[in-house]
Amino acid sequence: MGNKNQTIAIKPYTMGELCSIYQVTNKTMNTWLRPHSEVIGKREGRYFTALQVEIIFEKIGLPKQLNEAA
Repeated sequence: MGNKNQTIAIKPYTMGELCSIYQVTNKTMNTWLRPHSEVIGKREGRYFTALQVEIIFEKIGLPKQLNEAA
């Protein structure tokens, strides 16, 4: 039974934070992001920008726990 009010913020995230959100390894996340790298663009420093995070959510889908709540 999921919480229907579960949300995720569109904000800058590190690769590690995204891996934690999606509950996957760094290697898996890189594999998922690689086909979309031109659209997502290069990270500036350690963080993906909020716009890049929004694109990531659109391209690979929302994390499983949010999809189950929808």
